Amino acid sequence: MSLDAAFDDPAFVPYLAVGDPSYEQSLRYVEALADGGADAIELGLPFSEPIAEGSTIQSAIVRALEAGMTPGRYFEFVAELDVDVPLVCMTYYNLVYQYGSEAGPRPFVERAAEVGIGGFVIPDLPAEEAAPLREACDEFGLDLVFIVAPTTEGERLDRMHEFVSGYVYVQARLGTTGAREEVSEYTERSLARIADWDVPKAVGFGIKTGDHAERIVSAGADGVIVGSALVDIVAEGHENDDPTGVVAERLERKARELKRGAVRGLGETAPGQ
Repeated sequence: MSLDAAFDDPAFVPYLAVGDPSYEQSLRYVEALADGGADAIELGLPFSEPIAEGSTIQSAIVRALEAGMTPGRYFEFVAELDVDVPLVCMTYYNLVYQYGSEAGPRPFVERAAEVGIGGFVIPDLPAEEAAPLREACDEFGLDLVFIVAPTTEGERLDRMHEFVSGYVYVQARLGTTGAREEVSEYTERSLARIADWDVPKAVGFGIKTGDHAERIVSAGADGVIVGSALVDIVAEGHENDDPTGVVAERLERKARELKRGAVRGLGETAPGQ
């Protein structure tokens, strides 16, 4: 399923670490986000050195790894999901490169395409080294999403523009992921720098509320990406030993709040609201 099709109206793109806190609970939680209005979902494949992540998502990754998540189990998970939205694999390049019987990204991309992944976000892959992954994505019809930071410029920004497809992930602030109380002042500047790119622009890092989502879309974004605020709900439920169904309901409500906020950013009403 095409990723750019998710941006027909202001898109809500949630992230969860697959397998957190268990395989079965994670399935329920991802499906709850789809029920709550997600337009695409970033599915984190846990890696032991998640350098782009803040403490919230690092803890989720630890829980998932301790529960037995592996690349093989990840692909089983994606195949089992019952959702009707595009799916994006967010992980680190070592797992992509080392998967399968031959070195390089092609076996991983081929398997991802088989189970229904629509694209990739690889935070630690420099654009200057992304040609092999871009070629594999082209072969199997998948998108390659890049994260544009407030400091990205020059040849690196040009190369990202050359290779990006699906959407561009606009990093709203410096630092690692994590929910924040205020929208970063970098958001409008970051969007302005790539205004002429012919792919949707989705802003992430620090988004916590529907009001945040509304302000970001009002600033010119085509969608919002939310991770830590959702992972916090999963973590709290796990710590309190809350029933899976209760946590899923909280995630669905939060998804609806964020989707409504994104749509309000264009002065519209979310479908069904």
